[in-house]
Amino acid sequence: MLDTPLDTLLVIAASWLAGCIDAIAGGGGLVLVPALFTAYPGTPPATLFGTNKGAAIWGTALAAWRYARRVDLRWQALVPAIACALAGSGLGAWAVTHIDATRLRVALPLVLLAVLVYTLAKKDLGHTHAPRWAGRHEALVASAIGLGIGFYDGLFGPGTGSFFVFLLVRVLGYDFLHASASAKLLNTATNAAALTLFAATGHLWWGLAAAMAVANMLGSVLGTHLALTRGAGFVRTVFLGVVGALILRTGWDAWTLLAL
Repeated sequence: MLDTPLDTLLVIAASWLAGCIDAIAGGGGLVLVPALFTAYPGTPPATLFGTNKGAAIWGTALAAWRYARRVDLRWQALVPAIACALAGSGLGAWAVTHIDATRLRVALPLVLLAVLVYTLAKKDLGHTHAPRWAGRHEALVASAIGLGIGFYDGLFGPGTGSFFVFLLVRVLGYDFLHASASAKLLNTATNAAALTLFAATGHLWWGLAAAMAVANMLGSVLGTHLALTRGAGFVRTVFLGVVGALILRTGWDAWTLLAL
């Protein structure tokens, strides 16, 4: 790894900001992944993605722990959903070696646009925490969400945290604060599966990841504090901003792909 002190400071600062944003509504990769590619343009993408996961998982796990201490989580539904998210991510990582994800890359900005429009149209969506089901029914639906989005994360990845939040709000009836808290647990599982794969194949800069992880956790502390003190309305606002940014990024990627 050839870098300068400025490169290192850039990615550490980006990791702090990513941890803050991700703790509130997901989408920290919007900040950290481009920063890594800017600082290390000649590096294999797998190594940069692995280093990103090596830092981000700690902020996500810390956010999950802090939320769990303050928010009443639906553990009966979340425990099997976490297991399914872990399994789904592993399946997606396996499938990426057998499936061409080009169509998914083209369709993704349209899916995100639909999420944005729906959330804007439903002004009361996610303001009230009113779970639609309980017991086994809720666990089954949550597990299906974990499996599906986990598979997507292993296969492709952008917007995973935001998709978790949206589906927990729209399908299970959670408010944005409870959905974001629950999404952190699910996203920690999918990140763990991906990180295991990257580390096993040598695509991880351990030293840089460790420094970024500290910054990511510090950002996560700020993000969870803001979410817990300002509530579901604040999380919804940040969520909309993240989804809007994801539409721009993935839309540019899709346009570039189609132009080739």
